[in-house]
Amino acid sequence: MRWITRPGWPGNLLAMVAGALITLALAPFDIWPLAIVALVVFYLGLRDLKPRQALWRGWSYGFGLFGGGTSWIYVSIHTYGEAPVWLAVFLMVLFCASVAFFFALPAWLWARWIRRNEAPLADALAFAALWFGQEMFRGWFLTGFPWLYSGYSQLDGPLKGLAPLGGMWLISFSLALTAALLCNLHRLRARKSFLATAIVLLLAPWVIGLALKHHAWTEPSGEPLKVAAMQGNVEQSMKWDPAALNAQLALYRDMTFTAQKADLIIWPETAVPVLKESVEGYLSVMGKFAAERNSALITGVPLRQKGGRGEYRYYNAITVVGEGDGTYLKQKLVPFGEYVPLQDLLRGLITFFNLPMSDFARGPAEQPLLQAKGYQIAPFICYEVVYPEFAASLSAQSDLLLTVSNDTWFGTSIGPLQHLQMAQMRALEAGRWMIRATNNGVSALIDPFGKITTTVPQFERAVMYGEVTPMHNLTPYLHWRSWPLIIVSVLLIGWALVASRIAKTV
Repeated sequence: MRWITRPGWPGNLLAMVAGALITLALAPFDIWPLAIVALVVFYLGLRDLKPRQALWRGWSYGFGLFGGGTSWIYVSIHTYGEAPVWLAVFLMVLFCASVAFFFALPAWLWARWIRRNEAPLADALAFAALWFGQEMFRGWFLTGFPWLYSGYSQLDGPLKGLAPLGGMWLISFSLALTAALLCNLHRLRARKSFLATAIVLLLAPWVIGLALKHHAWTEPSGEPLKVAAMQGNVEQSMKWDPAALNAQLALYRDMTFTAQKADLIIWPETAVPVLKESVEGYLSVMGKFAAERNSALITGVPLRQKGGRGEYRYYNAITVVGEGDGTYLKQKLVPFGEYVPLQDLLRGLITFFNLPMSDFARGPAEQPLLQAKGYQIAPFICYEVVYPEFAASLSAQSDLLLTVSNDTWFGTSIGPLQHLQMAQMRALEAGRWMIRATNNGVSALIDPFGKITTTVPQFERAVMYGEVTPMHNLTPYLHWRSWPLIIVSVLLIGWALVASRIAKTV
């Protein structure tokens, strides 16, 4: 225990291990109690540190978290970016060291301004509020990196029922509050009224989560729709090879022609790996085929549009043909994958910074949803589904959710399974069916409770068949979003700041 609470490298090392434990709490391991263990170690480790010491304790936790949970970055850079091993390792370590400061700053703020060891109950509440604040900030700053949130550990845990109430955010807040209260119960034994309040606050999220775990917040708005999702399993080395273009177009055409009849035919992200204007004839043929079957075909395809100055801008997009309409331009782009920050300096250094699709523009914020078979479909291209607030804004207007992706970049790492888990959480938060179509897995149909009902094996060419049901009504989270929790957290942190300042002046 003294190693955890005292300054120095032993405590920092333990914090690093605690951060790495979050990886085991998430997919594909799903040992959810480890999320509480990690938060307990993190909270105790900040109890007696000075601000500068707390900063490095927070950084150590963050480095362990990202070092353990983002191994797929190495796969992307080395295997598909063709960087040598030493450079891929260096870039991954540099990335983890940089994003670890998302935890360093809150830890410093905690030790400098917010911590109240003399008021254990208030201290626990403020810690939960600050934890929620750092997760939200991490999902926003510099386009955000909303990965490895602790709340995802409860997708199959007791707190699952909180997701439709306050989103994944409310689960994260509850986990942090649980950890801090567990650490402080022994300090409250002499103060019976505070102890009773702490026990109520400790148990309430878990009781409510369990009670609402199977509660249906939404209702069907139509009959079930049959889905046929094409998983082409195209090698990444062939994806953007002009010599392989015709083979890829023929692949998805033939898979569709021979598939069972379905209301919705889904192709993955950039299944058509060439500008839309170059394959209008091909898409017209596929649209006619879909219409003859009373089907809507939705596919990923890049396109370009002229800007105000006459220059072309390129977009990662989804379009609908057949019994539907609409084109959606991706808004949340992957840094270095779809655009290169500081590209004048980085382009040309390694292949990874000069990929064929790494010059996409961001789509406009206000876009209509896709329409298919008379229903509104909220589209998310790959990385977009990991943004809770962004996803909620589109989901609230929809009957169905759709995410298309090409997770080939992750190889056989845990990345695709983490990505799938976040898509499951979006379905649970929204109380809507989610269709997930990918190039090589994991393709899945996800019900409004976040459960996978249909899938096909990863790394295999296959057609995924199943049914989804359009849903209407809004979950409390889609209605209120995170605003209630934001207000509560601001009040808790404000209260802690004022109380701490008063205590120092007395």
